[in-house]
Amino acid sequence: MQRYIMDKFFAGMRSVPFQVHYWDGTSTAYGEDVPRFALTFKEKVSIKDFVKNPVMSFGEGYMDGVIEIDGKIEDVIQLATGNREQLWSRTLPILSKLTSKRKQKDDVQHHYDISNEFYSLWLDETMSYSCAYFRTPDDTLEQAQLQKIDHVLKKLQLKPGETLLDIGSGWGWLIIRAAQQYGVEAKGITLSEEQYKKTLERIAEQGLQDQVKVELIDYRDLAVRGEQFDKIASVGMFEHVGQAHYPSFMQAIQTLLRDKGLMLLHTITHAKEEPTDPWIQKYIFPGGYIPSLREIVSLLPDYDFNTLDLENLRLHYAMTLEHWSTRYANSLEEVRTMFDERFVRMWELYLQSCAAFFRSGNLNIHQVLFSKGFNNNLSLTREHIYD
Repeated sequence: MQRYIMDKFFAGMRSVPFQVHYWDGTSTAYGEDVPRFALTFKEKVSIKDFVKNPVMSFGEGYMDGVIEIDGKIEDVIQLATGNREQLWSRTLPILSKLTSKRKQKDDVQHHYDISNEFYSLWLDETMSYSCAYFRTPDDTLEQAQLQKIDHVLKKLQLKPGETLLDIGSGWGWLIIRAAQQYGVEAKGITLSEEQYKKTLERIAEQGLQDQVKVELIDYRDLAVRGEQFDKIASVGMFEHVGQAHYPSFMQAIQTLLRDKGLMLLHTITHAKEEPTDPWIQKYIFPGGYIPSLREIVSLLPDYDFNTLDLENLRLHYAMTLEHWSTRYANSLEEVRTMFDERFVRMWELYLQSCAAFFRSGNLNIHQVLFSKGFNNNLSLTREHIYD
């Protein structure tokens, strides 16, 4: 019966020809052309779980070594996204619920506090864990990450003596580089204990204690204190805010940003509103939600924010993730000394599948630049970004 149900399920999938090797030694090809990849089920999976939530069942099966993939993960993702209604429509509601600050902090620490040693194995020297910016396909990952930081800072049109806030400042290289290159006073805020400790070390190593600060604090609590900044950046943090908290996020930015000030929001986006992937929600980014671009842009006028510039860096993130995936694969021996095989395979699937989602166009990443009120003293063109 289980073999029959799974055969019917796979027979209903279109877009990419593939083959399935079942636990009983039988194999079936699906689609009319030569299979582009093969799935091997080494043993039975729970048919109840498979029917109820095929995405979760597949992800957990791969983590447990029950399912193997022979072929390109990009083809698997193309098949999945071509059959979206069959795989994702029954999973989660789009609208997220309000959660406490404690829960949001726990969710952030679930991912970012794994250990600085783990991330240092496969991130670049700056430890930038967000989309890089490639001027050429031959750029190294570190080159591209520094270029991303510069790309953000140039868009903000920083001037010496200004104040800069980085919300979700990671391991701190953006605020350090902003101080070094532009002479600004920079502050980073994070909810990650590991990132906070590492950033403090790096600030001290650079001798920038009087110019660069970092705090372990929620952006809403910082807004209550009444501090204001000339420029604000937020790179790869908005995905953790949660749809239900968008108004409070924008209200906090309105409070923190000085009149005529600029903010650059750098975030992964969907083309339209979609539920959060259940496997990603459970194992990788609990509490996360990827917005559509129109959700972001439609919010801005309500808080007197004026959109100045939009840029899609989709292919840049595909390339970034491919670098990370390769570096992770090259570090598996060290990773296995830290974590069990289930963790190793979970991160392997996460990095490879995300690269494929961006490469296939099913995920985007946008940089949205906006001002608080109108500012008539900004550059008339985008030439300053590419100087």
